[in-house]
Parts: sequence; C-alpha cells; structure tokens
Amino acid sequence: MALLGPRQVGKTTLALKIASGTPSVYLDLESERDRAKLDQAELYLADHADKLVVIDEVHRAPGLFPVLRGLIDHARRQQRGNGRYLLLGSANLDLLKQSGESLAGRVSYLELGPLDVLEIGPGQRDDLWVRGGFPESLLASSEQSSLRWRNDFIRTYLERDIPQFGPRIAAQTLRRFWTMLAHHQGGLLNAAQFARNLGVDGRTVSGYLDLLSDLLLVRQLPPWHENLGKRLVKSSKVYLRDSGLLHALVGISDKDGLLGHPLVGGSWEGFVIDNLLAMSAGKAQAHFYRTSAGAEVDLLLTWPGNESWAIEVKRSLNPKPERGFHQACADLQPDRRFVVYPGDERFRVGEAIEAIPLRQLADEVQTRAAR
Repeated sequence: MALLGPRQVGKTTLALKIASGTPSVYLDLESERDRAKLDQAELYLADHADKLVVIDEVHRAPGLFPVLRGLIDHARRQQRGNGRYLLLGSANLDLLKQSGESLAGRVSYLELGPLDVLEIGPGQRDDLWVRGGFPESLLASSEQSSLRWRNDFIRTYLERDIPQFGPRIAAQTLRRFWTMLAHHQGGLLNAAQFARNLGVDGRTVSGYLDLLSDLLLVRQLPPWHENLGKRLVKSSKVYLRDSGLLHALVGISDKDGLLGHPLVGGSWEGFVIDNLLAMSAGKAQAHFYRTSAGAEVDLLLTWPGNESWAIEVKRSLNPKPERGFHQACADLQPDRRFVVYPGDERFRVGEAIEAIPLRQLADEVQTRAAR
C-alpha cells in the first residue's frame, strides 16, 4: 500500500499505528543512514521479509519499485500474505506514474489528507476551520505559531517540493496564482481571467490548476451535467482544500479576522465540502448544481444505485434554505436534503429538509459510504 498526500506531518504516526502489534521496521529516506541501508535494497529487504517494512519519503528512491516488485512476486509464490510494505510519500506525479508502471496489480493507494472533523474533539471544530487540518498547525501553541507554520509550509512547498513534481515554475508566479485561487474560493473557474491577471495564456493557467489539483491542494468541483431541459452552469467551482492554507494565503490569522473577512462564506463552504468528501471515501460522485434561473445546490452526492443527497451550506444559526435550493430540489428530486450550519442541534426546516451540524452529517456520510 502507498499513502500519498501533501507532505502531511503526522503520516509517520499513522504508519506506526497501522503497524502496531505487527513486527515492523521503519525507514525514513530523508535520513542518510536509512538511505544507506538500501544501497543493497534487495538484500536488506529480504532480511526483513518477516516484518512489515514502512518506507517514508519513498519518492526519494523511485528505483526501489522494481526491487519491491521482485520481492512481492517472490513472496506470492511462497504464499505469503499481502500488505508487506507500507510506502509513504508526497503526491508526486512521477512517483504515481512509476509506482503504477512497476507495481501494477501489486499496490493500492490511500489518500492521506489533513485531519477531518471526525478526528478531533467536538469543541475543536472552529480551530480546525481556522487553522486547517495539518497537525502541527492545528495543535500549535498559539494562533501566531500556527500561522507561521503554514506560511513556512507554503514557502517550502513552492520552493522545494513542487519543483520535484513537474516542469520548473517560478515560485513567485505559482504563489500569485495560488493566492488568486484563495481569493476566488468557491467561485466558478474563469481561466481566461486568471490568465490575464497573471500575464500568461489560458493553457498555462490550466496547467497550473491541474498541478495544484493533482497535488491535493485544490479541488475542482464539477457541475451536474445530466440533461434536465435546463440551462446549466458548465464551469467547475474551485476550492482550496485545506482551510488553514487558504487563510494563510489571504492573511487571515485568527477567527475574529476570518468572521470579518469577505471570504468567510466561501471559506466555510469549502471547509464543509472537503470534510464531507473526505468522509465519502470516493464512494459518491460529487457535483454542484446551478441553473441560469437561479436554482442551486452547493453539493450533490450521488451514491451507487442512483441515490442522491442535496446539501446546502449556510454560515448562519438561522439556516433557512433559499428559494434556489427548493427549485433545485424540484429539478433533481434528491432522496435526502440537508442544510449544514455551524450550530449544534438537528431539526427540520422544511418538507423533507433537515438543518444539521457538520459533525453529524459527516458521520452520516461516513456511515453511508461504509455500506
């Protein structure tokens, strides 16, 4: 198995939890000492064939994959079990390609995202929203320390990590683009406008956007496309996936600053959507729905069997669905209808529509995905 994510602090802890109770050996390929152990990789790994081998920062040794393929095939011939190697690394595009080519049929992938609303205490939701889900940001001793960590992360990612993943892009240019996306949180994608602002062409902007999406930093939420005889919006909506990075890029340092900022609504919407999609574990197709007449659903989840859930996101303790949501539900006829809001109680706000706290809906999505 390979765990892939945007250099998340805490992945080593997760690996050790997975390995708890199982004889294991851990290698960090950022350590020269551990890299030296793999100078003769086949011999070293064969000596530990009876253990789970956890290899962190595996993108630093792409030549390891053919060796692993041979060892895995040898173990299969001896009828040993699966799950002998746990590979940890950033969402490196070349790594994904090389592992897919070398370990086809021998590897499964698990996206390791930031912490979500079901992994924290009930009273930490706003901290998670403001600081984001990277453990060292969320658990920092102060707002200033948290923001400093996120700013350092952004700089390191732009200057050191992203250049490993594709064609050389000037860090300053990509930061400008990333910041533009932050100010556009939850808006419809207009590549031509971004291109004019950056002084590049539309294809270049699309390449930047696809890169940030592939690295799990940005989400492109597609529009619902089924032909209902309506004039539908056809552009995707764009969200930065981690709310803490969003706030760092636009200079928001704490909750008070966030609540007074024009981005508060888009930030909350993106936070809700990212948490719900993390809970769906890829089991549901995700879209938004919007017509030229004003009918709109922020998130439409379509489950196997054509079961659909329409979800409206409100940053209000009086979460009344808008007329556009009722119109959209009349068009789509979803099986369940929710309005997510920042309160603590669950109650009906209309015929077949429930106002529901994020944590409770996240739990429902997770339960549905587990069927």
